[in-house]
Amino acid sequence: MITETANGSLLPRIIGVGAAESRGLRRGFIVNVAEVAKSVKHAINQAEKTAGLQIKKASLSVGGIGVNAFTQIGAAAISRADLEITDLDINKAVEESQNAITESSLLNRKIIHSIPISFKIDGKLVWGQPAGMKGAKLEAKTFFVTCLEQHLDNLTEAVELTGVKTENLTASPFPTSLVNLTRTQKIAGVALANIGAETTAIAIIENDLPVSLEVLPFGSADITNDIALGLKISLEEAENLKIGNAPLANFSRRKLDEIIEARLSDIFELINNHLKKANRGGLLPAGIVITGGGAGTINIEQSARTNLNLPARALTSLLGANSKIQVKENIWSIVYGLCLIGKDGVGADNFGYSFVQKDALNKIKNWFKQFMP
Repeated sequence: MITETANGSLLPRIIGVGAAESRGLRRGFIVNVAEVAKSVKHAINQAEKTAGLQIKKASLSVGGIGVNAFTQIGAAAISRADLEITDLDINKAVEESQNAITESSLLNRKIIHSIPISFKIDGKLVWGQPAGMKGAKLEAKTFFVTCLEQHLDNLTEAVELTGVKTENLTASPFPTSLVNLTRTQKIAGVALANIGAETTAIAIIENDLPVSLEVLPFGSADITNDIALGLKISLEEAENLKIGNAPLANFSRRKLDEIIEARLSDIFELINNHLKKANRGGLLPAGIVITGGGAGTINIEQSARTNLNLPARALTSLLGANSKIQVKENIWSIVYGLCLIGKDGVGADNFGYSFVQKDALNKIKNWFKQFMP
């Protein structure tokens, strides 16, 4: 449910949660639809029981190594005789950017988001929307997010096998950014790293628009496995040591720190390579914000600062959850963001980046008008 708080903000009121062990997945990719459906059904049953309501529809986030993103430029001649640019011209330029994508880039893939990020009129960059301006040619630079079509089909099938209808499909960094990033950060330039169990999703946002997105095939479970092997302990003990929830006992703190830092360095090296590829290495004023289950790893902020040469903050609690159920872990931020996306009119086809407040709903309706193809 979404309720209005005393200061006028619109925030979800969490009335039920459900969790289940993920089965049938590998690096975020579905390898067994039936097993995934069982896990989803178990989580749904828990949520329905605590909420006292039946779940009939759902918004889904799409992650895993099947997701990628790129930009493409398209151009269109202005249609009006007086050369005034209309929404029709804008839509045509965006459409041409999609038409310019090579066939190999979309082989076995489906576009899930198409987001215009900049425009040029007669070769000159336009700040803001070009509608109403004049020129002979309009160019659109569009940010496309794609996913393996088989993965999308399997994900939808797994959910609908539980009797729940899928309404929206959204790349996971977008709902996460709604909850964890401020508008100031997104304008200045920020990297958002969601470190899950088996994958890490990295998104760069600048001027309130996405610049790049990539999903890396490493996550916090790799750190846990390294600790278990290095200290010869169970995975359960290793997980608790990783997040500082267990005494060291007979283990060396120095050795534990070395094991964790070795794997974190590997992950942050891959993140840094992505930042450099996007020409943002060491150049994001708002730094990097780390979320997901891996954000609770000890010393992760210091490791990020050292390896990335950026300000770093790890979020381990879910901020702003106006809830009768205390949900403290940031691992719920994607679900929390999806609740905002699913709220009346704040869907995947007109989803916005401004933090969801009463006076921001109009902005929400503008930013992702081209969000879904």
